[in-house]
Amino acid sequence: MHAFRTHTCAALTKEDVGATVRLSGWVHRVRDHGGVLFIDLRDHYGMTQVLCDPDSPVFAEVEKVRSEWCIRIDGTVKARDESLINPKIPTGEIEVFVRDLEVLGTADELPLPVFGDQEYPEETRLKYRFLDLRRESLHDNIILRSNVVKSIRKRMWDIDFNEFQTPIITASSPEGARDFLVPSRLHPGKFYALPQAPQQFKQLTMVGGFDKYFQIAPCFRDEDPRADRSPTDFYQLDLEMSFVDQQDVFDTIQPVIAGLFEEFGGGRKVDAEWPQISYRDSALWYGTDKPDLRNPIKMQVVSEHFAGSGFAIFAKLLEQDGTEIRAIPAPTGGSRKFCDRMNKFAQEQGLPGMGYIFWRDQGNGMEAAGPLAKNIGPERTEAIRQQLGLEVGDAAFFLGGKPATFEGVAGRARTVIGEELNLVDKDRFAFAWIVDFPMYEADDEGRIDFSHNPFSMPQGGMDALDGDPLEVLGYQYDLACNGYELVSGAIRNHKLEIMYKAFEIAGYGSDEVEKRFGGMVNAFKYGAPPHGGCAAGIDRIVMLLADEANIREVIMFPMNQRAEDLMMGAPSEPTGEQLRDLSLRVIPQD
Repeated sequence: MHAFRTHTCAALTKEDVGATVRLSGWVHRVRDHGGVLFIDLRDHYGMTQVLCDPDSPVFAEVEKVRSEWCIRIDGTVKARDESLINPKIPTGEIEVFVRDLEVLGTADELPLPVFGDQEYPEETRLKYRFLDLRRESLHDNIILRSNVVKSIRKRMWDIDFNEFQTPIITASSPEGARDFLVPSRLHPGKFYALPQAPQQFKQLTMVGGFDKYFQIAPCFRDEDPRADRSPTDFYQLDLEMSFVDQQDVFDTIQPVIAGLFEEFGGGRKVDAEWPQISYRDSALWYGTDKPDLRNPIKMQVVSEHFAGSGFAIFAKLLEQDGTEIRAIPAPTGGSRKFCDRMNKFAQEQGLPGMGYIFWRDQGNGMEAAGPLAKNIGPERTEAIRQQLGLEVGDAAFFLGGKPATFEGVAGRARTVIGEELNLVDKDRFAFAWIVDFPMYEADDEGRIDFSHNPFSMPQGGMDALDGDPLEVLGYQYDLACNGYELVSGAIRNHKLEIMYKAFEIAGYGSDEVEKRFGGMVNAFKYGAPPHGGCAAGIDRIVMLLADEANIREVIMFPMNQRAEDLMMGAPSEPTGEQLRDLSLRVIPQD
């Protein structure tokens, strides 16, 4: 007999009744039923009920067993009484009578229970992550993640992509976040960087003559944590292709992503149509560049109805350059109570408030109600209603100013309205390509910098760079799903003269470009092909598939909100010897 098991804890069925078996696993829970001890024995695969009574030669030893002890039992498979069958587990028709027991590992008093779904502080869960991983829901999430990665690899190989590994220790690169720097012992005073993405290497792979590359790539970014973002490292499906345009990339990755959600989405609908929405339209309609299209609300500009109106706040606002009034339709939201609640929401977001109109039935016809309706009159309110396609029982909310000052709040208000009015179809994955991102952005002092990936090809090539930088669009794109960004990519700038010009506009001279991106500059001198690609966030994909709101629920060993590993004690202070080897000195912080 095997030293630890003849079967897993999910393998035994009624066909095994009478057999002598050996099982190993963890004690999930112990129940004492009038002198008969029942143990739910758990391993990676499942659960088996084992029992012991005073007739067993090891009854006294079994009485000592506690939750989460790791044990090995030998016993005989018995059929359960018909009334005691558990149809929820594969082994529910049998139980094992214990005849021998070996304790493989005892457990101290548990800092958090494995049995049940009680909520425990995240700090405790992360410090004892090895215990947390034994809990069924988290264990299932990690297995889901493994299966998703397996499926990705198969799907990519099936469409003739080759998997290559790119370096982990490299040079710093401007990917939009802070680098993690690694000091060099052999070159004192110099630092490597952990790659924010394999961006340059995958482009160099295309210059190297390979046509289709992919990688399950680790990426490292020193970022502030969010619920949907790890603060240190994450994994992405990274891919690149030669001799392609933007639509080719879409046509390649869409079946892969759709297939994953169909395979692992638990039967939820996966939209077949993935609209392409410009960045500007997405900001206007949804207040974000990662819209949740399950929410049918679509914002509109209604400035013309308030220009010169009796509502002085909006009328005067529209006399200023660059201002507009936007409406957020709220089907079925036509009650003063709901409107007042949304007005309070806007105030909590830092705005003075949010104007509203709601339409109600007065018996002799429809009436527009609310302070705005009184100020602008029935003709204008009716024009607004018709533009927004609203009816009796509906409402509309209004925000005004320069879009940059209220767009984010408008987007959040749209989300809250959709949720509170039950307009969001939860049983669905809705995708949209966001395209035509601006290449550049300006800070408050008018300085121009890249707004997205600096290696993207500007639409219009060199000619586009001769005009207003803020009007230049890039061949850059994101894929949004249910309010999250899942994929980001671009058609790359493979022409050296355009690359120099693009960086010059952002304040990088040719010397600086050659210093920071010498490998790319040198490669582009030797016949670089047109190429493009994208990267899909694996952690975020699994988070959506697992229906989790926090990305740490699908990562095996995540950091906490302060980018600390409570289990391993990282980051930690280096020893004096380590600092001497690296020619470093730590400066105390005041």
